[in-house]
Amino acid sequence: MTHIALENVSFGYTASPVIRDISLTVDSGEYVGLIGPNGSGKSTLLRLILGLHDPDDGTATLFGQPAGAFVDRARVGYVAQDVTENTKRMPITVAEVVLMGRFPHAGFGRITTEDRELAREALRTVGIEHLADRRITKLSGGQRQRAYIARALAGEADLLVLDEPTVGVDAESVDAFFGLLDALNDDGMTILLVEHDIGAVLEHAGRVVCLNRELYFDGPPVEFAESDALDRAYGTNVRRGEGVTIA
Repeated sequence: MTHIALENVSFGYTASPVIRDISLTVDSGEYVGLIGPNGSGKSTLLRLILGLHDPDDGTATLFGQPAGAFVDRARVGYVAQDVTENTKRMPITVAEVVLMGRFPHAGFGRITTEDRELAREALRTVGIEHLADRRITKLSGGQRQRAYIARALAGEADLLVLDEPTVGVDAESVDAFFGLLDALNDDGMTILLVEHDIGAVLEHAGRVVCLNRELYFDGPPVEFAESDALDRAYGTNVRRGEGVTIA
C-alpha cells in the first residue's frame, strides 16, 4: 500500500519555488532517509506531505487521500525537530504524553484499561517503561524523542515521520535511537526520516532520497554512495569521510 504519493509537486512561499517538480512515493514497510543541505526544502516537503501546505502545482496524497484533507491523523506519527524545546514547560509525565496517542481512539473521550495497556506496551517497545512516572521535562533529548515515538506507537500509527530527530542528542543515545528505528522497521513500521547525518542514513535506511529544491537521487544507499548525487546536491558544503556529515 502506498502511504505517501507526491506527483510533480512544486511549492513556494513567494514567487520563487522552494521545491520544484517533486515526484515521490513511500510504500508500506519502507525506511526512507531524506537528506539535503540546509535550505534545500526538506522541512517544506514534510509540510506538504503532512498536508500543512497545499502544493502550488501537482498533487500530494496520504493513504490515497489529498494530504490537506486527510483526517485520520492518528495513522501518522510525526516527531518534529524542535520537540525537545516544545516539551520543556509541560508539567506532565512520560506516561501521560504516551497516553495522548490513545485519545483519537477513546470512545466518548474515555480512556480504558486497554488504552493504558497499549500505552505501557509502547513504552516497553521504545525501552523507557522505567521512566513512565518521570516528568517529560526531566528527560534527556534522546529520551524525549523515544517518548514521542511511543506516543505514535500507542496511537497505532502506520507511518512514522521524523524531522532531524537526533539534533542535540548525545552520540551514545543517537546510536541507540537508530537501533530503535531499525527494530521498528523490522516489525513493519513505515519510516520517513529527515536526517543531517548522511552516514547514518546510508547505514540504516533502505532507501535514500536526496533533495536540493529538486530531486537529485532516489534509490538504494549503495547506489547513492556510488553516484555523484552528493556532490551535485551539496556542492562544496559537504565533508567526506567516515560517518559523512554536513560541514
